[in-house]
Amino acid sequence: MANVKRIVSKQLGELLVERGVITKEQLDKALSIQKERGGLIGQILIGLGYATEEEIARSLTVQYGFPYLPLSNYEIDADLIKLIPENVLRQYCLIPIDKIGNNLTIAMANPLNIQAIEDIELITNCKVQIFVSTMTDVTNSIDRYAKGA
Repeated sequence: MANVKRIVSKQLGELLVERGVITKEQLDKALSIQKERGGLIGQILIGLGYATEEEIARSLTVQYGFPYLPLSNYEIDADLIKLIPENVLRQYCLIPIDKIGNNLTIAMANPLNIQAIEDIELITNCKVQIFVSTMTDVTNSIDRYAKGA
């Protein structure tokens, strides 16, 4: 698997400030919460109501070059879902969306989770390609498709 490379060398919070999604003060507050409690800065900003899931997902695409894919109107082949156990889909908040040969395309909320990508490659014996989606979109898709798997 290729290492994740940043296209833009700024931190996610800086990017959100630069894009006008949040203010510097909002970022500072989120960073102090992160320092105190841990967690992902994007999830903290969402929890505080400073940013939406989509704004975070789109900023990750800018920062790391992953394509963004809203899943709400995306049809997923039921056979693809069977490639990965439902508990793994939920644990890593990801869902397979396409497979060509031994290349598996997944949509995931946190494309920086290298452990998740490595695990999926082991489970499926495929090379993984990543799209970014929101946590809500991925969870809704798992709920929709995994039940029939």
